[in-house]
Parts: sequence; structure tokens; C-alpha cells
Amino acid sequence: MRGVRALFLFLLLLATVTAAACREEGDITISGLHFNGVEQVDKGALVNALQTRKGSILPWGKKRYFDRRAFEADLKRIQAFYLDRGFPDARVASFDVSLNSTQDKVDVTVNISEGEPITVSETELVGFAPPLSMREFRRLRFTLPLQPKRPLDRQLLRASRERAVNALRDVGYPYAEVTLDEEDSGARQKRIVMKATPGILAHFGAVEIVGEKTVGENVVTRQLTFKPGDVFTREEMRQSQRKLYGLELFEFVNVEGQEERAQQAPEVPVKVTVAEGKHQKVTFGFGYGTEEQARARVRWDHLNVFGAAQHAGVEAKWSSLDRGVRMEYREPYFLASNYSLNFEGQAWQAAEPVYSLNTLGGRITLRHQASTQHFWSVSLINEYQRSSVSNAALEDLSFRDDLISLGLDPRFGESRGTLSALAFDVSRNTTTSLLDARRGYAINGHLEQAGRLMGGSFNYWSVLGEVRHYLPVNRRLVVANRLRVATIDALGDLGTDVPFYKRYFIGGSSSLRGWGRLDVSPLSGFGLPIGGHSMLEGSSEVRLPLVGKFGGVAFLDYGNVWSNSWDVSLRDLRYDVGPGLRYLTPIGPARVDVGYQLNPIPNLKVNGVPEKRQFRIHFSIGQAF
Repeated sequence: MRGVRALFLFLLLLATVTAAACREEGDITISGLHFNGVEQVDKGALVNALQTRKGSILPWGKKRYFDRRAFEADLKRIQAFYLDRGFPDARVASFDVSLNSTQDKVDVTVNISEGEPITVSETELVGFAPPLSMREFRRLRFTLPLQPKRPLDRQLLRASRERAVNALRDVGYPYAEVTLDEEDSGARQKRIVMKATPGILAHFGAVEIVGEKTVGENVVTRQLTFKPGDVFTREEMRQSQRKLYGLELFEFVNVEGQEERAQQAPEVPVKVTVAEGKHQKVTFGFGYGTEEQARARVRWDHLNVFGAAQHAGVEAKWSSLDRGVRMEYREPYFLASNYSLNFEGQAWQAAEPVYSLNTLGGRITLRHQASTQHFWSVSLINEYQRSSVSNAALEDLSFRDDLISLGLDPRFGESRGTLSALAFDVSRNTTTSLLDARRGYAINGHLEQAGRLMGGSFNYWSVLGEVRHYLPVNRRLVVANRLRVATIDALGDLGTDVPFYKRYFIGGSSSLRGWGRLDVSPLSGFGLPIGGHSMLEGSSEVRLPLVGKFGGVAFLDYGNVWSNSWDVSLRDLRYDVGPGLRYLTPIGPARVDVGYQLNPIPNLKVNGVPEKRQFRIHFSIGQAF
């Protein structure tokens, strides 16, 4: 009994010590932390630099306890924070630490006098052009983190030096050095001089591959975008690393130059380090739902089928609503390193209560990837479709948009046909980000021909072109523009030689935002959108960060769809304008847009009733374009 009591007391003491160790020193929680006078620096960055912080308001959240010694140190940190950002006269004018009536919580207020900053009058770049071209030189000057007329932020100054060094290393000078000088140029102004010493022009040397086991060295080597003797650039190493990751064979890839080993020699050896992942995987899924009832899914993938990074995959699914088999095979190296060959096939049946859609066929695609920015591809398509729609769904106009998005003709109960076509795609993309582009352009083109020698049920030509451009006006403001034009022309009758699912509809969250999805198109005699064979749509946006992760946009959308082929009229466009709000997330900006129609479509019916609203509200993830 005595032993049990002693064990209990020991555990109680251990729990008490552990609880005390898990929280910050002190017994008074911090209920509020306020700053007055913070106008010229990022308040969030200032808060993150301090040890004194406000605790969570949630019962289970982390509590913060007031520590006087830490708070006194934070007062000095505030002055150092401002000094590092170009405010030498900043000081804590006063502070107030207020206890509540029960004396278990404290509210902290800090009053700051920022003073006048030391600003950058100009930045001179010496010794950069050459070796940089004038275009590269201008881009470096424009993209330096520390720009003229801004406070002399030491962190941004160091980042600017790193940007300048990397600009030289990206054009073949791995041993480049950049020095910084500061010169007085007026009252509270500094002139920054960056002087470059490029060093010697270097080339790629021998390549060493480390970490491969079942994957052959030739698979790694053929993904490299450089070879020994080429001018040494970090960009080529980055592209090679991305291409190796794209094989999906490796969990880790690192391509780096061994400049230290070269000791400023004209040839830099390169080390490629890889760590292989699992090449085969099988995934299963089982479940039960009130609509699907019992369902099962199995997928098998092999990422290195024949030992040369070939990828094969098979997926099978069965439920009461949809079932079938999909297969794919990819040959990443077809005749040459820039070419790949892809096979896709499926036998699938979707059987909803109100419609059914049977698909059988696939496509073969030859793709040429010249770089991460540019590719073209040729596809051979052969696909048979048979669909039927119940009378109840045809009569329910609220279900019409869903039928159109599925490629089903909302006018007729049954349709069938074989699409045999040859398609050509080309793309060039120089944008800086796929999720939130701020600079560069993207050009996409699509050409498709069905029928003639290809056979099949349809006979048409279709052409589509799209251009997107992103122009940073300054470090914050971005002007984005997009234009998309397309047409489809039958070699016989438009009604029979062009399948319904190839018709054009626009409107919605990524199109004309003043209208709903698929609302903008030629209308039937009943006022319902039925699609057309020519289309033009465009957008212009001004994007500006607001506070923290929030940003705002102002947009103008325009476009229309016409019944006939090659029938685009700039005098017959629909317009909408509106504001939008963005919140930056790891998967792209979350956005809400409010679009207002400037010239509504006469006689348009939405869900079978005349349209009454001239505006739409859209929620989505990612920029509109």
C-alpha cells in the first residue's frame, strides 16, 4: 500500500513538473498585444520578431504568459527591427501593461515613434553588362528586391546582392562576386553601388550520378538538359531537376555544380543525387452510398515497367452509377529525349437515373517537350459514344446545364456517333507561376480535323487560339490580359457533322463573370442557350495586394458566341465589369468575384425562367486566368 501511494505521489509530481515545463514562464496570460504608430513597416513581421505574443482565444489553443524580462528584451528588439529596415531614429515612446480586475490577464500596448527613414536614392550596377545582355540587365535592375525611393532595408539589400550574384551565375559565371558600397547622396539618402566581378566563363564538366539502384544511369542522363562542354548555368540544372522529378521515379532529386572542387577552373563537374521511390503500387477503394450503393475501385501503376521509366496504369471501377476500365501507357523516351508517346483507352459506362453515357475508345499522343516553357503534340483520337436522356431530365430545365457540361444534347433523348480525329496542340508559357502569374505570357493553339480519311460519324475542322499576358507595373500592381478565339466548321452540315459537345458556351467564374455558367451563347426559340460554332472571349484585370494575404482585383470581361462558323463580330460583344477579392492559400488564391452585366442578353432564360439579375457572384480557387 505504501509503495502504491509513493508511486501515485511520484506520478503526480511528474505530471506537475511536465505541465510547468510545457508552458512559458509566468502565471499571467497575455490577452492582448497592440501597437500604435506602426505605419511604414509590416506589423505582422514585427510581431513575429518578438517573444511577447498574444495567446490563443480558443480554450484548447496555446496560452502565452507574460515574462517581464522577455518583454524588456522585446523593447530592444523593436528598435533593432526598425534599424535593420532603415529607421535609425525609431524608438519605443511608451508602453502600457494593464492587468484585469482578477489580475490573471494582461493587455499590452506599445507606442512607437518611427521617425524618418534613410531611403535609397538610386542603385548603380557596375560591371554587369556585359556579361549580361541589355535585356537581362534591365530585368535584373527591375526585379531587385530593394528599389529606389524605398527605406534602406538591410534584409532587402542582402537579397538584392544575392539576386545580382545569381543573375551572373545563370549566364555561365559560377564564381561571380558582387560587392556593395553605400554613398551619401543627400539628407537621409544613400546611393547603393553594386560592383560585379564576373570571373571566368565556365562550362559543364563531368557528370556524376549517385543513388540510382534499379533505374539505369542512361535514364537519368537523358533527362539532363545539358551535356559536358555546354556553358554552365544554374537554369539548366534546375530544368534537369524538374525533368527528373517529372518521371515520378524518385522521391528526391538534386542537381548541383561542384564549384568548390573545380576551384575556379573553366569546367565545373556536376553531381546528380537521386533517391528512388516505389515503382509499383496498388490502391483499393470500397464503400457504400445511398445512390451508388456498393462501390469498388482498384488501380495498379508501374512507373518503370521495362526498366526505362515507362509508366503503365490500369484502373477499374464498379458501382450502380458508373463502371468500366481505363488504361494508360507512357513511353517517356521515344526515339529522342524530347519526345514521348502516350496511349490512353477506356471502356466506361455512366448510368445515372436520368441519363446514361457509354464511351469506348482512346487516343495516341506524340509529344515534343523542347523545354519547360514550350511543347507541341499530335494526337490520334478514336472514340465511340452512345447516350440517352430521360424525358424527365429533358423537361427539367434546372438540369440542363449539367447535361451540357457532360456533353449530352439537352434537346434530344438519344445520340450516338464515333469521333475519329487528328489534333495538333502547341503551347509556350513563360509565366513565373502556374497558380498566380505576375510576369510573362502564355500562347496556346489547337487544331483538330475529324472525318475525311479518318472516317467516323463527324466531319469538321476546329481552330482555337489563346493568349495570356501578365505585366507588372511596379512591385505590387499587375495588369493581366487574356484573349481566346475559336471556331468550328463542318465539311458538310453543321447540325450533323459537328457533335453537340463540341459547341461553344461561355460564361461563369473563369469567363464572362457577369453571367452564370454556359449562359452566353445563341438562344433557342424558347430563350435557352444552345451553343454556337464561333467564339471570342477576353478579360482584363488589375491585381493589387491589399493587407497581408488579401488582394483585390478590378476586371472587365467581354465576348460572345455566334451560331455560324467564322462568324466573329466585334460589334456584337457582351460586357461585364466588377471587383474581386483574393486570399492567398498554398494551392492558389481563393477568390470571390462580383460581375455586373453592362448589356444583358435579351430574352435569356435561366433554368427556364427569364433572367432577372444583372450580376453574378462566383467563388473559386485560383485566378480567373
